[in-house]
Amino acid sequence: MRITVLGAGAGGTAVAFDCAAHGHEVRLFDFEQFPANIAAIAAQGGIHAEGDIAGFGAIAYSGHDIDAALRGAELVYVVGPAYSTEPFGAAVAGKLQAGQTVIVSPSSCGGALAFKRAAGLDLQDESVRVAETSTLHYAVRVTAPGRIRVFLKLKAGNLLAALPGAHTGAILELIRDVYPGMEPAQSVLQTSLQNANPIIHPAVTLSNAARIETTGGNFLFYEDGVSDSVGRLIEALDQERIAIGRKLGLAILPDPEMGMRQGYMLEANYGSGYRKAPGFRGIGAQPRLDHRYLNEDVGYGLVFMSELGQQLGVPTPGIDAVIQVASIVMARDYRAAALRTPATLGIADCSAQELAAL
Repeated sequence: MRITVLGAGAGGTAVAFDCAAHGHEVRLFDFEQFPANIAAIAAQGGIHAEGDIAGFGAIAYSGHDIDAALRGAELVYVVGPAYSTEPFGAAVAGKLQAGQTVIVSPSSCGGALAFKRAAGLDLQDESVRVAETSTLHYAVRVTAPGRIRVFLKLKAGNLLAALPGAHTGAILELIRDVYPGMEPAQSVLQTSLQNANPIIHPAVTLSNAARIETTGGNFLFYEDGVSDSVGRLIEALDQERIAIGRKLGLAILPDPEMGMRQGYMLEANYGSGYRKAPGFRGIGAQPRLDHRYLNEDVGYGLVFMSELGQQLGVPTPGIDAVIQVASIVMARDYRAAALRTPATLGIADCSAQELAAL
């Protein structure tokens, strides 16, 4: 199969390597402001990986020409942080062909909705199948341009939903060889809410703000950064996320339980579960507070969850407190920025029943 991957960060590089290792012809695209990894992969003809999946994956094209990247694509992966989804959607607007499939991975809260709007596709347009996953399928870091270390490839516990949902099963079959552990979700709101990054990253970051600033992140994010009290903060946010899902009739699993299914964690505990998690072992903290762990996970994730909670009548005092503290610490108003909300996604007037049926 001919596969295009949009996004040459750690996640996109891992997706491109894994698909190539399974015998697919892979083309990799990123914008010109991100040249290093693209250039290295083009120069060496592929990607070197070590860790849970390893070897060399040949890449047919690595560059900044979106038309060359999309040429002949049957499947397109959109892989990157939340703030990359709309730019990638805009880059392919008018260029997608009927019969193609697009998977936004991870959703980062409303990813499929955001992509469709940016790409100029109607919400119910089925000529191009668009889906999203609840999380990235890897714990991965770029170790050098053209090289990645994969700490973990998920065995299970990554959900996929199409928009509209009638195509979920067919898309799962399309990617079964590379992702046999991918599971169907009831809707794109289930994949959005099951994404736990907004629950974990801001809580740990704010609890370790002084350490990050004074050491430049010279500590292990999970092993050193999650004490039992930090775990209680994560748990409080998680319970609010689960309550939003319950209002929609969606079963959102507690993150430690999902972490055990995915292979990240060994115990369903919000403190020691993260500290002792084999899938998080050795992952360092970010070097500064001005980082996607706040800018993405608060600005796109927690604000979306808070606004969705308000729409459904579900209180989110813990989530709201973290948004407020993060805004003070970073001297920016994440809520006022409204980077991704039900309103920006065009679903602010939907009832709980309509939202659950997306």
